[in-house]
Amino acid sequence: MKKALIVGLNDYGENRLDWCDNDAIAVKELLETNGDGSPDFDTRLIVGTCNYKALKESVEELFSGDSEIAMLYFSGHGAHQDDGYLCTTDLSENCLGVRMSDILRFAEESKCKNKVIILDCCFAAKMGEAILAGSRSILGEGVTIIAASQSWQTAEEQSEIEHGLFTSLLLQGLRGGAADIRGNITPASLYAYVDQSLCAWQQRPVFKTNISQFLPLRTVQSKVTDAQLRKLSVYFENPTDEYSLDPSYEFTNSPDVDHAIKKPFADEKNVEIMKELQLYESVGLVEPVDTDHMYFAAMENKSCRLTAMGLHYWKLSKDKRF
Repeated sequence: MKKALIVGLNDYGENRLDWCDNDAIAVKELLETNGDGSPDFDTRLIVGTCNYKALKESVEELFSGDSEIAMLYFSGHGAHQDDGYLCTTDLSENCLGVRMSDILRFAEESKCKNKVIILDCCFAAKMGEAILAGSRSILGEGVTIIAASQSWQTAEEQSEIEHGLFTSLLLQGLRGGAADIRGNITPASLYAYVDQSLCAWQQRPVFKTNISQFLPLRTVQSKVTDAQLRKLSVYFENPTDEYSLDPSYEFTNSPDVDHAIKKPFADEKNVEIMKELQLYESVGLVEPVDTDHMYFAAMENKSCRLTAMGLHYWKLSKDKRF
């Protein structure tokens, strides 16, 4: 089971924010289902207003139990005082909100296997910073933090897109931008997508984790099916092998097509193989040898070979890892 507490707070009185509720609602809609419509996270949404007691109790409840993944998403004000705070809408000088160190403690004491905390707020990287300054040097086992900004930085809202800058990229990643070839979106790939999308002049996201294996937060349509990936070790028996091609692999090389053709003519079986090899090429798994395109590799009796990424999936296929 996977569960997520999704919070977007706007109503901070004179310090009102504009789009945090939009952020939370959009994240909720994506996390509830995978790309094929199958169920993903069981979600609980808090938007607009939330007091200290309600947020703290909700976070404690989130990290109770033994779910496969328990995820906290927060969009709102953050404060840098002490160990950092996720500000609630009843904030005062005496209580700014829920301390980040308390939230981290709930996560670290949780029996949930994976605890993911995603923060779109100012000073977000204060989450977990006290650990590094104290007697411990690592996060608790199974904890991952993705922060929208450094511990001294503010986080930007963008009125033209009606979302926080960080969350707008997060949403693109969850829609598929951060997916690997098999359609899996993990915390690491999601962070990498956001990080690469921001330049040096913008807020810098932060990633902290202590986990041995990432589970997908969401899956979308794969670029190549597992069945097709398994064939890599069939076409290439050894990782350094080249797959020899000839004109019979090119479907346009047929007497039925009105252009110059050459023997051997297109063979149905070889054409089907060629389609898969071209699919591999399109996602960076295979490359033609000594030419720029698979078409010319076939028509000029050349070959194709695995790329560095292709070698990775070849090994997974050979080892029956999927």
